[in-house]
Amino acid sequence: MQCCSGTACAAAERQFGPEVAWRDIQRYHRKGPDAATRALLSGIRAVMPTGGSLLDVGGGVGVVTFELLADGFGPATLVDGSPSYVKAASVEAERLGHSSRLHFVVGDFTGIATKIEPADVVTMHRVICCYPDWTALLGKATQLSGRLLAFSYPRDEWYVRSWVRLDSLRRRLFGNTFRTFVHSAVAMDDCIVSAGFDRITRQQTPFWCVDVYATRRSV
Repeated sequence: MQCCSGTACAAAERQFGPEVAWRDIQRYHRKGPDAATRALLSGIRAVMPTGGSLLDVGGGVGVVTFELLADGFGPATLVDGSPSYVKAASVEAERLGHSSRLHFVVGDFTGIATKIEPADVVTMHRVICCYPDWTALLGKATQLSGRLLAFSYPRDEWYVRSWVRLDSLRRRLFGNTFRTFVHSAVAMDDCIVSAGFDRITRQQTPFWCVDVYATRRSV
């Protein structure tokens, strides 16, 4: 189980530094998208098979972005708090020939959202679990989404909460300030619906829940 962004660049870079970025790129080369990522992509493709601009918040090494660019999406913007992740994603974009359609931004999304252009599709894969103030993150994401919002989060189950507590304890013992959270799915759904969206798909793995929402004006 892995989360892909953080609220502060220093904490995100410590958690997701060069070694982690390299490992994630190599895993993508060997195995392609994992189960939770495939679920997020399939949810988007079911509604928008091709085309549309993309904003990938907490995009990590760019797996979601690259897969959707291959479907014909673009232009795309990838935002992440880890400079190492953004650097790895930019190198991979060059290798894949996507550089001309992809813009990279390093920073905490909630702090720089006003400087980012809206997009047809906003994705946040394994991101909200790294934000204590999830309402601010969802608020900014819904404001910038023109058609779809697709995001994943840890399931609110006892075994997931236990894993998160143990992982946070391990980080604390090593002086790592990065934290992960299990937020209420009901509360997040209420927030998104209040912003003018309706959920159209939900898929689950043992650890992750993947939801896709459409704006009411787009359905």
